[in-house]
Amino acid sequence: MAAKKAEQALVEQWRDILALHARTQCELDRALHRHGLCASDFEVLDVLAGGAPPDGSCSFRVQEIAERVHLSQSALSRLIARLEKDGLVERALCPEDRRGVRVALTGKGRALHGEVLPVQRAVLTRMLAN
Repeated sequence: MAAKKAEQALVEQWRDILALHARTQCELDRALHRHGLCASDFEVLDVLAGGAPPDGSCSFRVQEIAERVHLSQSALSRLIARLEKDGLVERALCPEDRRGVRVALTGKGRALHGEVLPVQRAVLTRMLAN
């Protein structure tokens, strides 16, 4: 009986986490929409603005971004293509591996990130404070 209750508590905790994630994602999408972004767009910009990747360059390999934003490689590639079309990021072949692609913020992307960073952080603060 106690094992069943513990299992049920674990399942409820998991569902609470999923619900919080869904509510927060919706709030982020709503707040960022007026800036022409969705939550996933912002996450990519935030990773790119957040510092140098492990190799010390000023751009990230697509695989490095995928590990941090939890999107599939194909979904991330489509998102990066859209951000590039909007002038927010630029892609270039990796000089050390011609099969790889590096992504970096443009000036426009860095400016937009700086503008919406407080909006995103305010939503996170509001949604995750409890």
